[in-house]
Amino acid sequence: MNRLQRNLQKARERLAWRKIEAFVFLCVFSLFFGYLGYQMGPSNMLNTIMRTAHDLLMNTVFYIMGITVLAGALGKLMIEFGVVRLLEMLLAPFMGPVFKLPGVAALGGLMTFFSDNPAIISLAHDKNFSRYFKNYQLVSLTNFGTAFGMGLIVITFMIGKGFAAAAFVGLAGAIIGAMISTRIMQRLVRPILENAQPAEGQNKADSEGQVENISFKSEGNVFLRFLNSILDGGKQGVDLGLAIIPGVIIISSMVMILTFGPADAMVGYQGKAYEGVPVLPWLAGHFSWLFKFLFGFNNPELIAFPITSLGAVGAALSLIDAFVNRGIVGGNEIAVFTAMGMCWSGYLSTHTAMLDALKYRDLTSKALVSHTVGGLMAGISAHYLFILFF
Repeated sequence: MNRLQRNLQKARERLAWRKIEAFVFLCVFSLFFGYLGYQMGPSNMLNTIMRTAHDLLMNTVFYIMGITVLAGALGKLMIEFGVVRLLEMLLAPFMGPVFKLPGVAALGGLMTFFSDNPAIISLAHDKNFSRYFKNYQLVSLTNFGTAFGMGLIVITFMIGKGFAAAAFVGLAGAIIGAMISTRIMQRLVRPILENAQPAEGQNKADSEGQVENISFKSEGNVFLRFLNSILDGGKQGVDLGLAIIPGVIIISSMVMILTFGPADAMVGYQGKAYEGVPVLPWLAGHFSWLFKFLFGFNNPELIAFPITSLGAVGAALSLIDAFVNRGIVGGNEIAVFTAMGMCWSGYLSTHTAMLDALKYRDLTSKALVSHTVGGLMAGISAHYLFILFF
């Protein structure tokens, strides 16, 4: 009877909290859209939201999807015909000194570079791959792999906008951020995991990281392999392009509405796409000196890109056109965007799931802290590298 009473009491407490949660949500929701509606006018606010979402879908999402399809096909071709294997062998000697990881970790970095963050987890579950890692090294792969997620897509996008040199400076910054994030994560989790039992499917680490045991199977003649590769890679690109639609439309629409003001300050709000109430620039303006010093940002609106990258780098890319049209970005900003976009690449939305897949969910907070520092250092490094070389 006592147990039944306790369960009933817990159920009542949960119901009470749900009521409070619903009340708080309605208050925040009403305040947020009430403020926007008061500033813009209800009709203009709704028109702006719908038109921004439509324009993002038609002119940004499909552009990014085209890149993901081509990048997916290219990545699959490079895997099928041994280019990734060659790059892996060339990069393997640098894994230990730079990232304190076995040489085979290069494969994980390449796979996420050509696809997205979760690719590193599918490899980590492969016994032939994971047996080269100690427990703390295996966990740090979430930070290492995330730092290169969607890298090819981000770089290709920036090159397509005419910023090739800045994009590669950003790549260098992302590598620095990856090194810092991975090493911090290892330092934080090593005391916890160093003496723990190996994870399931994981054998004693091989310090040499022999790449010969990591292989890709190829079947059929050259023409069929080529055809299957571009079709399979393109299909994966379509799936990735579809997956970024919610992030681009929902997150980017809200970020833009909180970033830009009316299209014509003299006329006021007209319900056009990309209008809004510049709350984020107002907040960032209080720290403009800091952003100028760290990243070289001359406009507070630019902080919207790193903030959006925390949730989805695909959504962050949709901001570039608006920044270019307003003439507030140049090579330095693109270098910083590339570095932080690659390094962070939506880690707030993927780290928990990735660590959960590795059975180390309790280490999520350490991974997030490590990667936050790594992403900031990626942007700072890209800024000063750009100054150094340009």
